[in-house]
Amino acid sequence: MTSLWTRCNNCQRILYKQDILDNLAVCPSCAFHFRISAEERLRMLFDDGAYEVLDDNLHAVDALNFVDTKRYVDRIAENEKRTGLAEAIITARGTIGGVPAYILAMEFGFLGGSVASVVGEKIARACERALEDGLPVIIVSCSGGMRMQEGMLSLMQMAKSSAAIARLGQAKIPFISVLADPTTGGTTASFAMLGDINVAEPQALIGFAGPRVIEQTIKEKLPKGFQRSEFLLSHGMIDDIVERKNLKPYLVKALRLFLNRPQ
Repeated sequence: MTSLWTRCNNCQRILYKQDILDNLAVCPSCAFHFRISAEERLRMLFDDGAYEVLDDNLHAVDALNFVDTKRYVDRIAENEKRTGLAEAIITARGTIGGVPAYILAMEFGFLGGSVASVVGEKIARACERALEDGLPVIIVSCSGGMRMQEGMLSLMQMAKSSAAIARLGQAKIPFISVLADPTTGGTTASFAMLGDINVAEPQALIGFAGPRVIEQTIKEKLPKGFQRSEFLLSHGMIDDIVERKNLKPYLVKALRLFLNRPQ
């Protein structure tokens, strides 16, 4: 039987699970933002939680016949079964505050939200559709970076996704990047930081290499809160921090300003 109670990762208080769920998976005591699935994210953002899923028939291919402690094909199958998804990102189309838009949400539960060839392809396809339709794009990142099991094929998605987003900019189509906990590695080094505005949830871990790796490299102790969204905001790396309950109205307002529509 599933427990009705859980402990907050931040304040350590024992909380009734339903109270957290009713608060958009945010701790009612300290406002710690629990990680949520890509599907939950899309239901929160799209009007009435309704949206059309695109390109859900694309599946990863083990082009390198990669094996670590398990075969890559086995890892893919396990993650597909556990999450019910074909890959670590969902591409969807619908309306947010009455504004038609594409929203892409990354799923950390699928191999750490890692970016593989299919993830890059789905981002590129969404941008191509947005160019045709003249609709804005929002990407909610929650990712550990590039997928090691695909090697260079994964790294190529940094350039592919960045080029697709650059075409949106040339066409003056808005792109908003939302950074959730965590957004790291090549995801941060590519599309996640290329928004017309880049916003993050509170206390989200955002960076390229992890704090431990950086400390071992530079042989210095890092400042408190280093690579958290508050630190990045104070140093000009992101544009704003938005609590989950305020995220949808914030995005709607931003889109209407970009599109020159009345508020």
